[in-house]
Amino acid sequence: MSKKVIIRRLKTGVPGLDNLLGGGLPELSFNLIAGTPGSGKTTLAQQIMFSQANLDNRALFFTVLGEPALKMLRYQQQFPFFDINKVNDSIRFVNLAADLLEGDFDRVLSRIAEEVKDYAPSLVFVDSFRSVVQSANQKEQGAAELQRFIQQLVMQMTSWQATTFLIGEYLMSESDSSPVFTVADSILWLSQNLHRNSMIRKMQVVKMRGQSQSPGLHTFRISDQGIQVFPRAIIEQGTTVESATKVATGEERVPMGIPGLDEMLGGGLPVRYSLLVVGPSGSGKTILATEFLAEGVRRGEPGVIAAFEKSPNQLLGNKLSALIKAGQVGVINTRSLDLSIDETLHNLIEMINRMQAKRVVIDSLSGFELALAPEFSEDFRGSLYRMVAELTGMGVTILMTSELEDRYTDLRFSPFGSAFLADAIIVLRYIEIESQFKRVFSVVKVRGSQHSKDIRLFDVTDQGIIIGETLSEYSGIMSGRPTVSDGNQGGQTARGSNEHKWQ
Repeated sequence: MSKKVIIRRLKTGVPGLDNLLGGGLPELSFNLIAGTPGSGKTTLAQQIMFSQANLDNRALFFTVLGEPALKMLRYQQQFPFFDINKVNDSIRFVNLAADLLEGDFDRVLSRIAEEVKDYAPSLVFVDSFRSVVQSANQKEQGAAELQRFIQQLVMQMTSWQATTFLIGEYLMSESDSSPVFTVADSILWLSQNLHRNSMIRKMQVVKMRGQSQSPGLHTFRISDQGIQVFPRAIIEQGTTVESATKVATGEERVPMGIPGLDEMLGGGLPVRYSLLVVGPSGSGKTILATEFLAEGVRRGEPGVIAAFEKSPNQLLGNKLSALIKAGQVGVINTRSLDLSIDETLHNLIEMINRMQAKRVVIDSLSGFELALAPEFSEDFRGSLYRMVAELTGMGVTILMTSELEDRYTDLRFSPFGSAFLADAIIVLRYIEIESQFKRVFSVVKVRGSQHSKDIRLFDVTDQGIIIGETLSEYSGIMSGRPTVSDGNQGGQTARGSNEHKWQ
């Protein structure tokens, strides 16, 4: 009876990449790293190499670009993954430019085979394999000879008992005709595009034999630390925002920290719910969010805020200052204007896990959309859907704010058509009473729970948000007559209170 072969998976050392690959690269596999010029192929290959290479697991890196290895290493040394002590001890660089100039494929194959036999590496890299193809075209050598060369090279690589990598510049259209795409065990495709002055880098696992991988395009960034991949949030089949935020019952409620608001919500906000607080500029959205986080800290529940409209320094000037300085509320840096939702979600999850946070604030969705690179903002609604499902699935409760223009003749809940994402909605707005603007709010929605239907006045003081009378009670007091529940009866004292058409 034959036993199942167990293939060991090699960790790449690239943050986020192993998640895309289904746990890592299969050992002894034949891998292709392809993509457009400047997309990060060589950096990715060397980050993997320096992570894996040691005295018992040596690496051989062939360069066919015509530039000296020292020139390439000069730039790779800027990254922290580069270890000069490994060069020549466990990593050897070989330049094939001179052999390639002869245009003799057999000589190139012979040189590669000799180096591999002499060094006995566990990892072999050829960069850029595309140069070999271009050399064949320039020498007007036939496609049959080139294909024979590729087949022989692949056969040699698979016989070396090493994990091998070919790195090259390709266009996606070439993948249908190039034989190397057929024989590769795995294919990583890297791309970069300039979209309205924002550089967008994406990675796709086009092919992976013997194990599952994360489908679709995933954002990655090249920083001073090297390459970091941000896997796209994927909702499992049959999962929806509603199923990810199941109705809480009994004591499973989150106090909001504002006297009277919990009663209006039916006993507090159910845990694992997403609350959307909507209102025009200055209506009190951020203050409400601050009270939400402060109440969590008072109850031993750390929080995290992603503030897209204020810098961390500005946040330190308000009530959050002491909480942030004490490490009870974490702040996500959102000042970059080419973010992706996946990168933001990665940062949120990392901080939530580190702080064991139970409450998350996103302030605001309007600023979030602005901070995203244009290519990502085009799918803002769908990406936000996945993000909310991922976070609520972790057990945290979310408060999101959204700024809307108060038009006095109509009222929307979201400019993105994303109000359906929220399990609960609170609307803040202004009304005009006796030539003064007053703030009012109402609880529009709490999924699966009874809630107040009142429109109540509130004020923002040094003590926080103070909830006042209902609008009908206030109108009755101001007019000196019994309260009127229907604004169409008698004279209308609170102008604008009944002019809003709810959508």
